[in-house]
Order: sequence, then structure tokens, then C-alpha cells
Amino acid sequence: MKHDQPQAIAPDALPEVITRYLTAHRAHDTAMAIAAFTRDATVIDDGNTYQGTAAIERWLNRSATEFTYTIDLTGAERTDASHYTATHHIEGDFPGGTVDLRYRFTLRDDLVERLVIEP
Repeated sequence: MKHDQPQAIAPDALPEVITRYLTAHRAHDTAMAIAAFTRDATVIDDGNTYQGTAAIERWLNRSATEFTYTIDLTGAERTDASHYTATHHIEGDFPGGTVDLRYRFTLRDDLVERLVIEP
């Protein structure tokens, strides 16, 4: 396996911190979700960058109330010990109604340092 080549893994093989974040995100549990991030973490979603836990908390609170949707984990990949991707199928009342998104995680010290959400 080439070092930088993603390898498919079972979704239940994702690191605990990623599973904890995804569970909290689905449940709209902002406190549990924010605890998964480093203090200086970055989230990039829908072309916007959120730096630090205060900005990420505001993003989580807004995203929890902006639209109603369901989110299903459909796949997972591991690039190396710090880089994982969780693919989700999302359906809801947002423009377009359905989308498949990749949540690309970078971990540091067993916490999420960076999360990029993109199609």
C-alpha cells in the first residue's frame, strides 16, 4: 500500500474520536461534538472556514438548526494514522435535497485538528 493512498475500512474501524464526533453531530449534541476538537482546530464547510472551538461551536449550532436532514454513514477510508475520510449520504430540506459528502478528518493527540466537508 502506498503511504498516501486511502484504503477502505469498515466504518466501525474509524478512530473513537471520529465516531464520537459523528454521533454527537447526528444527535445535535454540540457540547459532545466540540469536545472532539483541538482548541485550535479548523473546520471547512460549504466554502467557509471556522477556526478555533468558539467558531466551530457557532457553526455546529447553526448547522443543527438551519435545515432538517438525515445523515447516513456509507463508507470510510484511512490514509494514515492521522487522516481518515467518512462518507455520508444526506437527505433533507436543503437546496437539492440529497448529497453525498466526504468528511475528511486530520487527527492530532487523539482529537480532530482539521475537518473538511466536501462533495
